[in-house]
Amino acid sequence: MSCKDDKHIDAVGDAHAGSVHYPLRPDAFELSDEEKIERIAAHVKGILDTLGLDTTDDSLCGTPRRVAKMYVKEIFRGLKPENRPSMSTFENKYKYGQMLVEKNIRVFSTCEHHLLPIVGFAHVAYISSGRVVGLSKLNRIVDYFSRRPQVQERLTRQIVEFLKATLQTEDVACVIDAKHLCVNTRGVQHPESATVTAEFGGKFKDPEVRKEFLRYIQMDTDYF
Repeated sequence: MSCKDDKHIDAVGDAHAGSVHYPLRPDAFELSDEEKIERIAAHVKGILDTLGLDTTDDSLCGTPRRVAKMYVKEIFRGLKPENRPSMSTFENKYKYGQMLVEKNIRVFSTCEHHLLPIVGFAHVAYISSGRVVGLSKLNRIVDYFSRRPQVQERLTRQIVEFLKATLQTEDVACVIDAKHLCVNTRGVQHPESATVTAEFGGKFKDPEVRKEFLRYIQMDTDYF
């Protein structure tokens, strides 16, 4: 079936099958940011016009370009490899051998099925095999993979696989707890519903290690 076939789209629904590798076309980076903004703005204007809105009105005339700039420069900036944070690692001179947990990392992403927000928190942990990374880099890498059209399962796996490669260890874990506005505000319209995904590598597959990690992320750390 063609992807344009309504029956196919309905059959796929919210199925989240797919690779940890992101589905970008080979020519994804041939256009400059400004060229992308111009094209997207034209499409957004077409949508507004089709809906019957007066795009010459003062309130709406700037909307197409604002939306286009938001897509390219902000909420989808994680599509560009050059926006990936540098991930220099350092020798674990302190010989710290327990898990390090960075919790409550804010997630702002976008559902690739409806282009509606995904908002929540990621909790990331690793056990050093000799290399460590600056704490803020964990936050930045979550943000990088979040800032693109996503499904939460892929996002969770991308974070873990990237950190495994960076830190040269299998001992990485990530849990994401997030609300999907495509569930909360449309369709079934259940605002209380949230989605939890997890990926456990290496030692985190051990039930006791996993239990310790989950206990840490449940601790009250509201210090301010």
